[in-house]
Amino acid sequence: MPEQGSLAAAAARPAGRRPRLADVAARAGVSSGLVSLVLRNQPGPSAQTRARVLEAAQELGYRADRTASLLARRRSHHLGVMMDVRNTFHAELVTDLDAAATGLGYDLVLSTLTPTRDERRAAEILLDFRCEALILLGPDDPAGRLNALGRELPVVVIGRRIPAATVDVVRAADDKGVALAVGHLAALGHRDIAFVDGGKGTIAADRRRGYRQAMRRLGFAGQARVIPGDHTEEAGIRAAAALAAGDILPTAVITSNDRCAVGLLDAFARLGADVPGAISVVGYDDSMLARLAHVDLTTVSQDAHEQAGQAVALAVERLESGRAAPREVVLTPQLVLRSTTAAPRR
Repeated sequence: MPEQGSLAAAAARPAGRRPRLADVAARAGVSSGLVSLVLRNQPGPSAQTRARVLEAAQELGYRADRTASLLARRRSHHLGVMMDVRNTFHAELVTDLDAAATGLGYDLVLSTLTPTRDERRAAEILLDFRCEALILLGPDDPAGRLNALGRELPVVVIGRRIPAATVDVVRAADDKGVALAVGHLAALGHRDIAFVDGGKGTIAADRRRGYRQAMRRLGFAGQARVIPGDHTEEAGIRAAAALAAGDILPTAVITSNDRCAVGLLDAFARLGADVPGAISVVGYDDSMLARLAHVDLTTVSQDAHEQAGQAVALAVERLESGRAAPREVVLTPQLVLRSTTAAPRR
């Protein structure tokens, strides 16, 4: 049951109105400025006054209007993040971004890509929320448009190589990551290694290039096969059907991301193709999907935690120190071995 003081205070306010700073001041018998000092834990008020103000705030159920406070300071301390909500790797990045931002005194504002919201509109929404900097996860917009956005406010791009004039970039060396996967399979004895492509965009192009270069370097150029695809489970299912329609299955397949690999694994299971007995599969991202016990996917890690930390650090550095020159941080991917790869049986 509410205390009598709280009921009386609520009755003294217009119905439906949240308690204000002035209400706390009136109840405590002090000025609004003094209440503000107490609630912000600033020096000045005596211990007795602090106790009286805090008691009044509690009785009234007062909560600081954080938006108004931020507006008064002319800073939002908001970092805007554009993501694809269907992408499990993006979801993992956001978790790490939030932890890194909180540690530096910033909050995240998310704007998701949908079939009816493109990258330009997603960025506009973040600007409407007064975000001080933007962190864009794997954007597909042209480099010119991203650099134009970077002239308006600090922008950090995660995952994509960009000839940057204004934006910061944090990415993994994707060509080297796919080369690690090819090298692992070759060491197991595979020669007929196919690659399910990631479609359009710089990220997909880098991974496709890494596959072709690695196959050529190992002398397997004649066995190289690039299967059209994208970054969805459906692409993996289609790729499995295309491979099964051929005369002979490859002994191994590398996919452009983990979601595609999961679709591939599901389709192979339905076709009765044992993994890794009949065919080995390697993904890319080391997402939560890959770590599930029933998936246990061999994959390439981009180190989401490190990418997120670097991205937030770059954004905050721009805001706090005024750095203007763009920076690029390139991380070295790591191969994560699990149960979907083994030596070929034929």
